[in-house]
Amino acid sequence: MPVLKNIGYLATCKDEGRQEDIYPITDAAIAWKDGTIEWVGQEIDLPEKYNNESAHDAGGKMVIPGLVDCHTHLAFGGGRSDEFAMRVSGKSYLEIAKAGGGILSTVKATREASEDALYERASGFLEEMIRLGVTTVECKSGYGLSLQEELKLLRVYKRLDQHYTVNVIPTFLGAHTIPPEFKDDRKGYIDLVIEEMIPAVAEEKLANFCDVFTEESAFSIEESRRILVAAQTYGLHSKLHADQLTSCGGAELAAELEAASADHLEKISDAGIEAMAAAGVVGVTLPLASLYTQEQPLDCRRLIGGGVEVAVATDFNPGSAPSYSLPLAMMLSCNQGRMTPAQVLKGATLIAAKAIHRHRAVGSIEEGKSADFAVIDAPDPDFWMYHYKGNACTDIFIKGEKRK
Repeated sequence: MPVLKNIGYLATCKDEGRQEDIYPITDAAIAWKDGTIEWVGQEIDLPEKYNNESAHDAGGKMVIPGLVDCHTHLAFGGGRSDEFAMRVSGKSYLEIAKAGGGILSTVKATREASEDALYERASGFLEEMIRLGVTTVECKSGYGLSLQEELKLLRVYKRLDQHYTVNVIPTFLGAHTIPPEFKDDRKGYIDLVIEEMIPAVAEEKLANFCDVFTEESAFSIEESRRILVAAQTYGLHSKLHADQLTSCGGAELAAELEAASADHLEKISDAGIEAMAAAGVVGVTLPLASLYTQEQPLDCRRLIGGGVEVAVATDFNPGSAPSYSLPLAMMLSCNQGRMTPAQVLKGATLIAAKAIHRHRAVGSIEEGKSADFAVIDAPDPDFWMYHYKGNACTDIFIKGEKRK
């Protein structure tokens, strides 16, 4: 029964109260057994039965729940660094796509890559994310856009989940865009997603969620509804890329379908906020995407004030958010999204876990939860976000095991 002692500030992030309520404990300790937390409180109150157990020293630093990145596109082929220079020079997304860039360029590179090559590359990204304090990662497909290529990506995620102690949560995103071979047969591709891809993904148990890029330039409300309802019949919970570029009703659809989350939301309507709050749909802010695409960031306080819980994630992908730094996304959510450091911390732990239906197991430091936590070289969340220095994580525990 190991114990972590000498915790200067412990942010428990319990599932109670408001988004800013992180329920801190000073001069704290945590005890766990077989990867599950048994006791949490002030060290002075540590039960005697733990006195002779092996102990780790937090050095008076802050301890937080393991971070949860609830929106990534972890596995992909190639890269799109050339688009970065084009974008900062003023080129539009359409101009970049016409020049051979955009999602379809990544689709081409991903199709050309082997499963082993994709696995090795995604493993490297995952290792770096863990060092930042991330212990749970949602991973989307969406760069295959054919039956076999989408299955290839999801099998990469299955291998990662089997090999690593971190929680890898797979999401099927076959409805990311229309692939080139179906450019003149839109309905044919949507039929393929519904009639072949979704059943195959469900049969192999390769995904927990089905996501759709719901946007005027991607999949309409009607098309998105059809895909997500079909996925629900196979046991895949709904997630949406919603209202990123236009206020097209994606948030309202997420509420209608009782989706786990609606992500992006830069153009969400007041009606969409009201509907999501009533349905209990988590809103996911992706500030790195706003930063790289130079779009107006989501005003997260508007959602929180309207009763929507807001999670923070990276949207890590090769085009619009080529960074897997969740701490950076958290800092941007403060400075651009107008969230407080406490709101951001709960948004990247407990509420992010809600966005992937894992909040009963991870996301907070409570008895009965997985012993996933990170030691942060900062006295409290305010200082951590205020004095951003890249990676402040000094130690990481996953299922009770300290990472070397």
